[in-house]
Amino acid sequence: MTTMFRRAATFAAASLGAAVLVAILQHGGMRAAQARAAVPCDEGNAGLTLPAGFCATVFADKLGTSRHLTVASNGDVYVNVQAGRAGGESQMGLGKDGGLVLLRDTKGTGHADVIEKVADANGTEVAIANGYVYVTNKNNVVRFPMKGERPDASSPDTIVMNMPTGGHSAYNFVVDGKALYLNIGSRTNSCQTQDRQNKAPGADPCVELETRAGVWQFDATKSHQTAADGQRFATGIRNSVSLVWNPNDKSLYVTQHGRDQLAQNWGFTPEQSAEWPSEELFHVTKGDDFGWPYCFYNPDEKHKVMAPEYGGDGKAVGRCADKKAPVFAFPGHWAPNAMLFYTGAQFPPRYKSGAFVAFHGSWNRAPLPQGGFRVVFLPMKGDKAAGAEFDNFAVGFAGEGGTPTADGLHRPTGLAQGTDGSVYVSDDNGGRIYKISYKGK
Repeated sequence: MTTMFRRAATFAAASLGAAVLVAILQHGGMRAAQARAAVPCDEGNAGLTLPAGFCATVFADKLGTSRHLTVASNGDVYVNVQAGRAGGESQMGLGKDGGLVLLRDTKGTGHADVIEKVADANGTEVAIANGYVYVTNKNNVVRFPMKGERPDASSPDTIVMNMPTGGHSAYNFVVDGKALYLNIGSRTNSCQTQDRQNKAPGADPCVELETRAGVWQFDATKSHQTAADGQRFATGIRNSVSLVWNPNDKSLYVTQHGRDQLAQNWGFTPEQSAEWPSEELFHVTKGDDFGWPYCFYNPDEKHKVMAPEYGGDGKAVGRCADKKAPVFAFPGHWAPNAMLFYTGAQFPPRYKSGAFVAFHGSWNRAPLPQGGFRVVFLPMKGDKAAGAEFDNFAVGFAGEGGTPTADGLHRPTGLAQGTDGSVYVSDDNGGRIYKISYKGK
């Protein structure tokens, strides 16, 4: 073969390769456009108001008290449906007792066409780790081995059992490898000697802190542990219904439900009691102390101050000077129930590594309007908030006007990221599961 012929053949092959590459890229682009166009959206976005380019479907409805949820690697959604709360009896044939419910969309419509109770559960949390599905079942943490594409309900294994009852008792958790981090909420509002009574002083020291109001670490692989087997990982957290492991910095974050009744018990103004304290987002490392019950975060002062049960007047810092500060302070009494650090590729780049927070909504902001009932987005930079503001990402759960009504109230409770990069939101008042996707502007 002559040199000239070789060059001609090489050029022809290169040209053919380029043409094929262009065709592949064009075809890929068309497929991507088709995939984006195929993002399922309900008319009216399931009643939600979302940023431009986003849409929502009602993935499932009337499940009962749908608390937290998680997504398996095959796209199946698992929800812990709790008995005996506001959501009432499921209208999907799941009964009054709650359970671990599997939801599957086999047609790609954005709506689950398989809805099935697959195991006993009755609590808040659900997580998939170590080849198991972990759930809270009353005051226990139980796991079921995965068998194929579903948990084996015939082989329950109780990991943590007989946690203390009364007061805050969600017992939500997060699993990271062999470590299980468990929220043990406080028994009382503010550790008063007489709970929620006018002018009752705080117990000092607050003995609750020895066994409650913090995060405890257990072995995620060991059966039949009790509270005595756990190690206190962090303290001074009144109640954290959201614990999340941030895959970006490989550490723990929680949100706290702040204390109540500053006006009713201690004579602060109703407006102060509505806004104080802030709901706090904490970055949690071993040994941290966030100050409950001795301290609360005053948004007007922009730092922690002493609680009135311990001699505080809403301004004095005193013993709170060395308590760990929050990453971010949200409005008071909004009740943050879930958090999700976004790692998907579907949403625009600004959402990558930021935190979504689901607010269950308030009951005690009178005379101000009740608030919360939304999902917000907080940009993050490392372990810090990337600014002084958050974005309202999804609103409309409370109905028209953004305040709770007797009909149509949905209370965001859980968050999970889908395998396609969408975000699921659970609602424990109407039993609804939303799927929020990005379709492009």
